[in-house]
Amino acid sequence: MSQLIKSVSIENMVNQRKGVVDRIRQALELLAEAEKIASSAHVGFPRLVIDNGYSLRGRAAVTGPYANRSEAEACMIRTVDAEAWKYLMNESGLRTFMDAAAREKWDKQIAEGDIPELTTGNVKATFGQLYNARGDMFERGVLECFRRLSWDYRTNQPFKFGKRIIVSYLFTNGTPNHRVTDELDDLMRVFHVLDGKPEADHRQGMYSLIWTAWRERRESEVENDYLSVKWFKKGTGHVIFKRLDLVDQMNRILAKHYPGALADASK
Repeated sequence: MSQLIKSVSIENMVNQRKGVVDRIRQALELLAEAEKIASSAHVGFPRLVIDNGYSLRGRAAVTGPYANRSEAEACMIRTVDAEAWKYLMNESGLRTFMDAAAREKWDKQIAEGDIPELTTGNVKATFGQLYNARGDMFERGVLECFRRLSWDYRTNQPFKFGKRIIVSYLFTNGTPNHRVTDELDDLMRVFHVLDGKPEADHRQGMYSLIWTAWRERRESEVENDYLSVKWFKKGTGHVIFKRLDLVDQMNRILAKHYPGALADASK
């Protein structure tokens, strides 16, 4: 387990989680006891309100903001576990290898509280499975980049990444297009992994780079370690790959899924 999430002691985290859950249950017991005393004494008692996103969604969602004892306990524990699973994913580094579909599925499960109890066994099973599938997830990400950025454009080769790609709608309504820059960020993630470097900070992604160059410096091109991007008035962007050795690695991945593609390209 230490190989999967090196910076975290899972056993210690699970033990601490148990301590948190025990105290939540003790607190709820005290609240229930206080409510009984208040009722018999004919004095007021506040209604318990769960104020957390996880409490209103998921498999055991509360119907409305007011919760009874069992609903409150389930919501609180689900919140504890959801934050723990999110933290473990960030510490594992596996998110870098996840394609967009896998990331979306994981984030949705966390947001909806559709998660297992945080136990050592569940953590080992979940992250062990993700670790073993990291290569397949990464290759799916390469294929998805290829389909979105190259497959449908007549000016791009339909069988492999070349030295450049042309993207439509890099700018729409006079501003950078988030959807297209997100696709370029996916491509950047692939380059970082192939280059053995950690994923770049999303705050320094392609949208930010293009926006800064266009808005603040009045320029029409930008570049980083892997890409040179130039855009034109009609909104089209020309993307030139600066690391052809990494492009070759991407094309070898494509060739695994489209047999003969690179051979056809040499004709």
